[in-house]
Amino acid sequence: MSRWGAVVTGVGVVAPGGVGRAAYWDTLSAGRTATRGITLFDPAGFRSRIAAEVDFDPRAAGLTEAETERMDRSAQFAVVAGREALADAGLTPDLAADLVPPERVGVSVGSAVGCTMRLEDEYVVVSDTGASWEVDPGLASRHLYRALVPSTLAVELAWTAGAEGPATVVSTGCTSGLDAVAHGVQLISEGSADVVIAGATDAPISPITVACFDAIGATSRNNDNAAGASRPFDRDRDGFVLGEGAAVLVLESRRHAARRGAHAYADIVGFAQRSNAFHMTGLKPDGLDMAEAIRIAMRRAGITPDMISYVNAHGSGTMQNDRHETAAIKESLGQAAYGVPVSSIKSMIGHSLGAIGALEVAACALAVEHDVVPPTANLHHPDPALDLDYVPVTARKNVNDVVLSVGSGFGGFQSAMLLARPGLLAGE
Repeated sequence: MSRWGAVVTGVGVVAPGGVGRAAYWDTLSAGRTATRGITLFDPAGFRSRIAAEVDFDPRAAGLTEAETERMDRSAQFAVVAGREALADAGLTPDLAADLVPPERVGVSVGSAVGCTMRLEDEYVVVSDTGASWEVDPGLASRHLYRALVPSTLAVELAWTAGAEGPATVVSTGCTSGLDAVAHGVQLISEGSADVVIAGATDAPISPITVACFDAIGATSRNNDNAAGASRPFDRDRDGFVLGEGAAVLVLESRRHAARRGAHAYADIVGFAQRSNAFHMTGLKPDGLDMAEAIRIAMRRAGITPDMISYVNAHGSGTMQNDRHETAAIKESLGQAAYGVPVSSIKSMIGHSLGAIGALEVAACALAVEHDVVPPTANLHHPDPALDLDYVPVTARKNVNDVVLSVGSGFGGFQSAMLLARPGLLAGE
């Protein structure tokens, strides 16, 4: 067993379908979709007018008026999820100092588009709704700089946790969440921290983001059936549905978690990242880049394909991604690929860009905890070119001893992470 790894002892979530870990798991295990027509702005005139929005009231979520004014929506999500994760782990700031020195607590947060909503709102103000080429900086709010600097997200989480150790923002597109959690595990494995607050956040449902994906035709046009529009692996899929949200995990070294008797959801036991160096948005159909990431992650974890109980797929719902990913799973797992359930939670909560990887890791940890595989909602017409078990419509009881989560991002990023039942593979 590799010394690389960490234990998940706290989970916090802000997601479409409900704020909080319990609401999140209820949405996933019920196979309930949270996609709908966009309400955060007027989407009239856009090609895709649907999204998976979070019903989020900052004050009800515990944020003060000053915090709400200071922080972009994405930072608000991260702080609320972080507070839940810390409380879940028994490491609230008033307790944490007695359990771990602040300088031994780190932060690793991922995001693809940072404080997009605040930046766009500010631009509208300083440019007179885009009418003025030369903007008036005097009209900007005093918090504009915070929205501009990506490190704001790590700062807010560090303040929330009272963390004085390493603090990092990871931005690798749609694999940011997976990669940020992996960086947190690395900090623990190398001895730089005993506890890391790790996860990702994005709130991209804004005109500029929707327009960008409209331009390349990546999002679904199924505006008349918003609840059924996200259809990974379905014959009739026509693109992903934009989402938003955040997931934050408390990671600890195995020894630290055991010493304080912390509840463990799962061990994170393996990770690898590869790039295809091929195309900004395109994917090779053979899936060899993702397959290599999966193989290296398995090798580092010391497991074989037949040990994997469930694959949490990237499953974006685009034609090329679902075929690329299916090929990668078959290439890396061989014959075992045909006996393992595969599903995509994006069918229920949409694709929240950089946040989705962390939301998927949280789902994997909860899947290990509850021995349930979330379904692929809206999968009613299987694509004959895709021949794995994609767990259509209904969740399934399953002994989830080892779970694989994979991510794929624009630019060619491919990441794979393995989680295991606590103690199953541990050995230091």
